[in-house]
Amino acid sequence: MVVGCGGVRLMMDDYSEKKYYFIVADILSMITISSCFVIKIPQIRKIQQIKSAKGISNLGLCLELFSYTVMMAYNYLSAYAILSYMDLLALIFLKAFPSAVLVILVPLCTPIGASSKVLQLLAILRTKDSSSVSLVTWALSAFTNLTRIYTIMIESNDIMLLSNFIISFTLSATVFLAALIYRKPKIL
Repeated sequence: MVVGCGGVRLMMDDYSEKKYYFIVADILSMITISSCFVIKIPQIRKIQQIKSAKGISNLGLCLELFSYTVMMAYNYLSAYAILSYMDLLALIFLKAFPSAVLVILVPLCTPIGASSKVLQLLAILRTKDSSSVSLVTWALSAFTNLTRIYTIMIESNDIMLLSNFIISFTLSATVFLAALIYRKPKIL
């Protein structure tokens, strides 16, 4: 098996031969994948609970889905370890993007993904109400983006992916903070 580390390619015959940082990267990948299976559930439950989607950006959600789909396809076609992108879970769309199209689309994912989060942030700031926004969802989003920064640095050091996840982490954390600031107190 070939494993990348900061641009250096290493041959590893056995999992036990990996350095601890590769093991940490794999553990973080598994935590991220597990988190992504449930990341939207708190948001869905929050909207159901208050029976309102005020402060949620539908366009932002669509842009986020598109960005995740393209980034997953890019990881797959770049032959990166499946643990480094399995959390994107958009396998159904994989064949929709030939590799020639991905070369054009991947650089667009950072601004598209960032736009989705900026739209969500603006929705919170405009309404000054984050009662329909799940803090858990955005905390998990920031956390999983942070874990991806680490795993990408260890496994591929792909600058496009690193840029994407650094920006995504920053914006997810900003949405989380805005949601925390504009959270309405619970009425008993």
